[in-house]
Amino acid sequence: MAATVEELTIEYEEDGQELVKELDKKVLTKGAWATLVYRYQEWDPKKEEFSKDRYTIRRYQKRNGEYMQKSKFNISSADQARDIISALQEWTKE
Repeated sequence: MAATVEELTIEYEEDGQELVKELDKKVLTKGAWATLVYRYQEWDPKKEEFSKDRYTIRRYQKRNGEYMQKSKFNISSADQARDIISALQEWTKE
């Protein structure tokens, strides 16, 4: 587990094979509760290649000096990501 927000990752490897490749992350909030959004790719063993870019939002709670994942929301497609962006931009207009 990670002791700092900067150490948090969704990269995952099994038997020497990288299965989840983190491409980027943005820290949205820090503190006892941290929120991060990640851009990543997953390994597709049938195609023997990584997927198109995917996105996920993760919430972590810090307990006993370590961050533990508490929830996640996977954005299913680039279209859904654009729809989320559009809704948020509309709602946050001043």
